[in-house]
Amino acid sequence: MSRTQPSNGALTSLESALAALLDGLAPIAPSQLPLDRALGRIAAEMPSLAHARPARNTAMTDGWACRALDLAGASAYSPLPLMAVPVWVETGDAMPEGCDCVLEIDLVDSTGPIVQALAEAVPGQGVRRAGEDMEAGGPIVIAGQRLTAVDLLVARSVEVGELAVRAPLVHVIDVGAASGETFTAHLVADSARASGATVSDIETVARDTASIAKALDDRACDLIILIGGTGAGRADATAEALAARGALIAHNIALQPGRTAAIGRLDAVPIIALPGAPDQALAAFLALVQPVIDRLSGRSARRDATLPLARKISSTVGLAEIALLKQGQDRWEPLAIGDFSLDAMRLADAWLAIPSGSEGYPTGTSVGAFALRDPR
Repeated sequence: MSRTQPSNGALTSLESALAALLDGLAPIAPSQLPLDRALGRIAAEMPSLAHARPARNTAMTDGWACRALDLAGASAYSPLPLMAVPVWVETGDAMPEGCDCVLEIDLVDSTGPIVQALAEAVPGQGVRRAGEDMEAGGPIVIAGQRLTAVDLLVARSVEVGELAVRAPLVHVIDVGAASGETFTAHLVADSARASGATVSDIETVARDTASIAKALDDRACDLIILIGGTGAGRADATAEALAARGALIAHNIALQPGRTAAIGRLDAVPIIALPGAPDQALAAFLALVQPVIDRLSGRSARRDATLPLARKISSTVGLAEIALLKQGQDRWEPLAIGDFSLDAMRLADAWLAIPSGSEGYPTGTSVGAFALRDPR
């Protein structure tokens, strides 16, 4: 791939920048993680379930295991004598041979010399049938999906102690630390972890070309993210350092916020340099970093939620703009576009990328937005 930088003043479209980052990028090899470390990771392919669950009919509630046919006609007004005392079962117990239903504790009277049923039942009442939870041959986890607490419950129920996941290793280099902007690096690192990646550490480097370029050496990782030093200030040397290493693909993206972001590649490892301001870093993370992590982790396409806009959104033609939205009563309420306050960032439920060729959307337009919290 060619390493070229637009001329001064030129902007690279978001679409072109993203295509360059994803070009030839494949999901990483899966690894095994114990269940207590797998939550939030992206599941990889695993062998199918060998046996159906449960293996036998089991009780769904505490009570008396009976045969439904033996209870025909029983009621509180006309108790039915039983030939033998039913077997007591607890939730999860295997059903005794010949029993196909469970009666609650107060529906069998065993206080007298003759045990009596006080209610009828239908076959299967209070019973989870064999194979009803999971069929043999089905997947233990859904490859490409983010692992949730329910996925871990399923794994434990089938006695699986480790899950196959793809968790890209991300190295974060904080160029903005010298200006006291370390909180932005933590924002990015935390966002990467929430996307299913593993962050090795946050390295702090001086804001000069040689130091930044040296920090790129010998990084055994799947993605490098630099924070800060991407602007046109005298101390902004990140893009220059990428160019010095022959890694720069583009600097200055037609993206708002996040225009000064830069992208590159060192051998097969993609590099994304984000601005040091929190709102610009967040927008560029959503637009550039998150798709790369998704590709590396083999994640399925993210689900968007489509709702009408509570009010119009105006956008600048020629720039892809990121809007933050809050979900109201069946509508998206725009909070910010092109410039985010911390308040808007913490209150937002979802985000929307407005294409560079659009002037925005009128009130009532249905738009698909991606969740910011607990995304599936």
